Amino acid sequence: MANAFQFEELDGKIGLVTFDLPDEKVNTLGKAIVSELAELVDSLEGRDDLKGLLFCSGKPGQFIAGANLNELGALAEATREDVQQAMATGHELFSRISRLPYPTIALIDGHCMGGGTELVLSMDERIASDNRKTNIALPEVKVGLFPAWGGTQRLPRLIGINASIQMICTGETVFGPKAAELGLVFDVVPADDLIDAGRRTIEYLNETGEWQETRQRRNQPVGLSDDEFNFAFAVSEGFVRGQTKGQYPAPLAALKAMKEGINRPLDEGLKIEQEIALDIIGSQISANLINVFFMGNQLKSDRGIEDSSIVPRDVGRVGVLGSGLMGAGIATAHARRGVPASMVDVDNDRVNDGMKRAAHVVASRMKIGRATAEDMQQLLALLSTGTSEVVFSDCDVVVEAITENEKWKTEAYKKIGPALNEDAILASNTSTISITRMAEAAPNPERFAGMHFFYPVDRMQLVEVIRDEKTSDETVATLVQLSKRIGKTPIVMKDCAGFLVNRILFPYMNESVQLLLEGASMDAIDKTATRFGMPMGPIALSDLVGIDTSFYAGQVIADAYSDRTIGSPLLGQLVKAGRMGKKSGSGFRKFVGKKMKPAHDPDFNSFLEANRVGDKQFTDEEVPDRLFLPMLLEAIRCVDEEIVREPAHVDMGLILGIGFPPFRGGILRWCDSMGAAEVLKKLEPYIPLGKRFEPTESLTQMASSGGKFFASRKATG
Repeated sequence: MANAFQFEELDGKIGLVTFDLPDEKVNTLGKAIVSELAELVDSLEGRDDLKGLLFCSGKPGQFIAGANLNELGALAEATREDVQQAMATGHELFSRISRLPYPTIALIDGHCMGGGTELVLSMDERIASDNRKTNIALPEVKVGLFPAWGGTQRLPRLIGINASIQMICTGETVFGPKAAELGLVFDVVPADDLIDAGRRTIEYLNETGEWQETRQRRNQPVGLSDDEFNFAFAVSEGFVRGQTKGQYPAPLAALKAMKEGINRPLDEGLKIEQEIALDIIGSQISANLINVFFMGNQLKSDRGIEDSSIVPRDVGRVGVLGSGLMGAGIATAHARRGVPASMVDVDNDRVNDGMKRAAHVVASRMKIGRATAEDMQQLLALLSTGTSEVVFSDCDVVVEAITENEKWKTEAYKKIGPALNEDAILASNTSTISITRMAEAAPNPERFAGMHFFYPVDRMQLVEVIRDEKTSDETVATLVQLSKRIGKTPIVMKDCAGFLVNRILFPYMNESVQLLLEGASMDAIDKTATRFGMPMGPIALSDLVGIDTSFYAGQVIADAYSDRTIGSPLLGQLVKAGRMGKKSGSGFRKFVGKKMKPAHDPDFNSFLEANRVGDKQFTDEEVPDRLFLPMLLEAIRCVDEEIVREPAHVDMGLILGIGFPPFRGGILRWCDSMGAAEVLKKLEPYIPLGKRFEPTESLTQMASSGGKFFASRKATG
């Protein structure tokens, strides 16, 4: 691709380079673009008549989105030499820019990310616009990489080591005023004044000669004392290891590059950065995280239906039936994003409790600086309550969020049906109950669907949109658009017991109980899961969500898939005894102190011993195999049955819904990384345990053909 850069000469012998990638919404730095910029630098190196150079974007509110991730993803299959060449090309170009024979200034308006940030770090100064969208980041660690075009060396020489570690190892975004405070930018000005401010700064730099002194200083070691050096990196390494649990190597590699490079001359530090990056760029973990990024982007543009002629309905007001944890959360999610919402329950005490829950969501975010008093005012202005279904008469969508009981839900539909306007969509926040069956009680089956939010609603991004055969495309498209409007990620699926996430989660939860009864300790089970990358173990998860919730939802799924379910009375006995988990103070474990921390509970032993079926000693391989292989097989069945439209929806559903480890790329990419033949080999010793370990026909075929769920990503430029 050519003509991404335009050069013009302003009055006063000041050059202006404008980066505007044709036919693209954002500017990115791919192989062809870097080559074109290098050609431009060829001509600029000989311009000793210029007083300075300004660099800006031709896309208002969009500076540079970073490197081309398609090309980065393809590096997972590239040779070490190809990876090394890709890094060297960027290093050489940015170093040449840093040596141009006049002051250089980047004029940043909008997002400046990754490789774009490394580009502007090679310039003498940066000026940011006061646009709220203007922000600067090195977010590479979020896709399994670290800044390897000079970022780990140039940033510490600009803003200091502690602030650099924070930005690089967390991928933290820095906005205009904070960037000025750190010294990351020279000034913050209105977007319309960027060029004039840049010209004034060039005149100032030429008058003082400061830019030459600054260049010399930034080429030298940072010069930390031994005490400063040791303290900064000891603290940071401990923090990063704690956050990553050793499962994400990029932040530690970035820290190593800074540690080994910043107290040396810049050119030596840059070589060190490249060597360390060779073991990270193109790794499987990086490829997985890049693919997760792409899957997320694809879902953002997914309309949920194939017919492009279908237009979603505009939603002016949303109604929510139920003011409990889920109902209040759903109503709050809409009001916080500017969608008027009405919350209805059977009496004023309940709706008042719901309002308290709603206000608590915003208040808790205000405490950590994620919300303002204006956000609270908007919530209170847009969220109304009532105790009569008449409130729903002007709602375009009504979400039912009452107790997970099919009889109660269908009775509620008959009651509220007459109050709904003729075109209103009714959606159920059920997590397991058949949408097809409940549609028979809905006022209009074509305008009925599942809209399953996950708890806690304010934090969980996923929404499952469940359709049956009668659900109209317009209904699906409207619920998908509404979900996106409130900042959620919707995935559309067909109706089945447990839908997508809970259906696949159930074998994992079910197997954890069976392992416990066969002799594994609950600590060993939970630690195995967290070592694999899950946010918490299955036993801890049961206690957190409520053992009663696990029990009742599990019954629905177990009935539907009885051929591959192991029945045990343990959960039912715990529920009968009032041991509901954390919310009741005891479950598998007891919860103690003001913070309700889990602890061993001797009283649980009687329940365990009454149901124990063995005292087996498990190997290190058996427990993870037993937990995750049945889960994988259920995920494959969902693909085979076309519950979702593509495998990526399975992977993203589990990542967003239960925290399946992103560094593994999703459960189906995990299968691809092992290979179907290796999965069959892993399953073989467990097949005698029952059908839940029997490979599917599709998996067997993939093993014989060498097939995968996902095609390899090839370089495009």
